[in-house]
Amino acid sequence: MEIRNAIKFMIISTLAFACMNVTVKYLVNINAHEIVFFRSISSLFFTFGFLIKNKIPIIGNNNKILILRGLVGVTSMTFFFMSIKYLPVGTAVSLRYIAPIFATFFAIIFLKEKVKPLQWLFFIMAFSGVLILKGFDTNVSTYGLILVLVASVFSGFVYIIISKIGKSEHPVVVVNYFMVIATITGGVLSIGNWVTPKGIEWLLLFSLGVFGYFGQVYMTKAFQTASTNQVAPLKYIEVTAFVVNMNPIPIPCMPRCTLIFSRPGQSQGWSTNIFLPSKLRV
Repeated sequence: MEIRNAIKFMIISTLAFACMNVTVKYLVNINAHEIVFFRSISSLFFTFGFLIKNKIPIIGNNNKILILRGLVGVTSMTFFFMSIKYLPVGTAVSLRYIAPIFATFFAIIFLKEKVKPLQWLFFIMAFSGVLILKGFDTNVSTYGLILVLVASVFSGFVYIIISKIGKSEHPVVVVNYFMVIATITGGVLSIGNWVTPKGIEWLLLFSLGVFGYFGQVYMTKAFQTASTNQVAPLKYIEVTAFVVNMNPIPIPCMPRCTLIFSRPGQSQGWSTNIFLPSKLRV
């Protein structure tokens, strides 16, 4: 029952993150640190509001590990947003999906979890896919590749930390710590390169907080529900395809994100197709 709930939570999480990742690509004039700031501060409206309304203690019970989760999370998020500036979104997302491999290694070392041989085969196949992507896609920037690999390592640490926290903290408390730390870090680091958003950019920036909030909450719930070696591979249940159509309307508009679910086969799991306007060609 727990693994079924974890699958449900992870599906919701990956869909939300997919929309967030595409939106980031649209913000071509905004630097990564500023994106982190807006993505985080807009999520705080949800986290603080939820905690206050439901009278849940904001401080939590495990301050040190919650702060560590926030620091590791903001590092991963920053490197990933930086990588999107150098890589197509689909490529960056695909490369970041090796994070579960790192998470599994960390789970073995720090949490003493055991991994079945079939899981290792699955991870090897996933990593082979990354190598093939790098070998055949001439548009893959080496610098962007390094950035997204670093993001993946820290994402792996995030999964471990959340599993370590377990159910001792409410998932929104965990996310709130992350958002507070990310808001401060992103705000400070963006001071020297601040670019004032214009027009539709304001809406796009604050929409990151909406997508990010649901993505983080449900990812946290998934890792709190089942063990790391069970949940981490679930990141692969979403195969995200970014298909772009030409949009003849010559006015700025909010990217239209249409999510279509399909299940091609019993053993292949769920896939998600995201259709967006031409300005988001990736």
